[in-house]
Amino acid sequence: MLSGSAQGLLEPQCGSVEPAGGLRYLKLRMQNPPSSLRRQKAASLTVAVMAFCAALLGWSASRQSPTLNETSHLVAGVSHWQLGAFDLYRVNPPLVRMVATIPVVLAGPKTDWFLYSRYPGVRSETSCQEQFVELNKGRVFWYLTLGRWMCIPFSLLGCYVCFRWASALYGATCGLVAATLWCTSPQTFAYGQLITADLGAAVLGLLATYGFWRWLSEPNWRRAASSGALLGLALLTKMSLIVLFALYPFLWIASRRTSKHQVTKQAFSEACQLALVLLLAILAVNLGYGFEGSFRPLGEFGFVSDSLGGERDGSLTVPIVRNGFRGTWLASVPVPLPENYVMGIDLQRWDFERKMWSYLRGEWRKGGWWYYYLYALAIKVPLGTWMLVFLAAGLGLFARGYTAGWRNELMLLAPVVMILTLVSSQTGFNHHMRYVLPIFPFAFIWISKVARAFDFGHRRLAAVVVVSMAWSIGSSLWVYPHSLSYFNELVGGPKNGHAHLLNSNIDWGQDLLYLKRWLDEHPEAQPLRLAFYGSYDASIAGIEYTLPPTEPQPGWHALSVNKIRSRTKEYEYFLRFEPVAMAGYSIYIYHITLDEANRVRRELGLPALPDAKPVK
Repeated sequence: MLSGSAQGLLEPQCGSVEPAGGLRYLKLRMQNPPSSLRRQKAASLTVAVMAFCAALLGWSASRQSPTLNETSHLVAGVSHWQLGAFDLYRVNPPLVRMVATIPVVLAGPKTDWFLYSRYPGVRSETSCQEQFVELNKGRVFWYLTLGRWMCIPFSLLGCYVCFRWASALYGATCGLVAATLWCTSPQTFAYGQLITADLGAAVLGLLATYGFWRWLSEPNWRRAASSGALLGLALLTKMSLIVLFALYPFLWIASRRTSKHQVTKQAFSEACQLALVLLLAILAVNLGYGFEGSFRPLGEFGFVSDSLGGERDGSLTVPIVRNGFRGTWLASVPVPLPENYVMGIDLQRWDFERKMWSYLRGEWRKGGWWYYYLYALAIKVPLGTWMLVFLAAGLGLFARGYTAGWRNELMLLAPVVMILTLVSSQTGFNHHMRYVLPIFPFAFIWISKVARAFDFGHRRLAAVVVVSMAWSIGSSLWVYPHSLSYFNELVGGPKNGHAHLLNSNIDWGQDLLYLKRWLDEHPEAQPLRLAFYGSYDASIAGIEYTLPPTEPQPGWHALSVNKIRSRTKEYEYFLRFEPVAMAGYSIYIYHITLDEANRVRRELGLPALPDAKPVK
């Protein structure tokens, strides 16, 4: 079934998007037709890869503790269902967390919305999640597991679309390669089992663009309507995908610019269909929010960012509500978007404008670096995958038959360039490589062209592809299930990752349950001093602890690497000790003897401790 559908897309769609420039490609496809057996094998293997991916995601979802933002997403999703309002976590649209919390709401968690606030600039999901954790205690881990399992289908959908699109462009073998790269990527393993919006946005952004590509291949009203609905779903996952709203008209113009299109009835019809795509997307966004505050006049909003609120007096550390459009002709213009969608954009702008402390390669800076995401990609993407990237680029430029025509490939590369440019331009803070996660499936499909070496019988190239794929998959699985902390061999792997990046790139609070299991296996590790990087108290996992001292002392200590590398440097001295164990790659466990403590104290210029008694 999969392979049959993919086969139907191969020639007609590529030919309609690329009537002239892809002639050489299509001729080569005819000279080297993929066999039905090969397509069937590729489809069957893709299903097996999907099952493998689902099993690994399901298992790790139940093993890892809530990450820093997940409990806030959890309580926000519950509030959407119970209150019918979308104020909590408004910086992200609600689709992914609403899907995630369907079984959570049915499970009947305890809730208290006393701390809920609708005031502009206030992110009350933080206080609400604290109350939620306090009310539900250890049950929070089970609720989170339910929500995570609900999000696994997003990853599988991403695999399916990668297979379909790559098969249509390059052949079924390439479809298998694209699907495998997606399913075994450390980024998929890391975020595919979380209830945050990042992976859902990547998948629905891909699906929407795939739908738009199908419309460009064969423009008609049915496909336009489908493309608009898919774009609306994508916009309901993450604010950054608004770039697709500008990208699609550009892609339409670019694809028709040299196709001998004149101002004809066909061009006018396509322009009207494109307008339908964009209008249906806006309608879908409003439906997703239940038309909450839709078409509110622009002058009635309360903004906190300089971009929408205008210049302000005072410190940027405190949000001041204002509206830069009041008193202008724009004040009476109705905004065709839900109130909290607009307020979320405003609040996100404020986050970047006020600048936050960011970390890169041991340096703390107020604000960020334009090359942060490029650097993060260089060290957090498997080197085997990078080999395939360079191989795909070389083959596309210098070898015949390895491209699907420039218009088809523009559909893959334009989203990568636009999203990467957008996030790199936002240098108010740099904390998370996950912001560029939407570029990954597009890149994997484009990379998959290297598998044409098998169709063409290019044995040496095929061997390079096999080695690169094996390296990429092996490197990723070697770190699993701690994929959130993945770093490639270029920087020494995840053990040395904290010297380069922090936050969700290595330590997002995901390893607390691994620490609990280690402590259960090592009852001698008491009393414990713990500095945990999370949004909840580690005691809900059944861990008894006190905080570590700010100067070397003997005893048992466990610290998140975000705490060790903190800008305050209060626990930086732990870098002078060798951990005896690790919980995942984000929590370091130390057993410090008196001699070791005194050695480091002398290095720091502190007086030696007189006896061997650990601090009680």
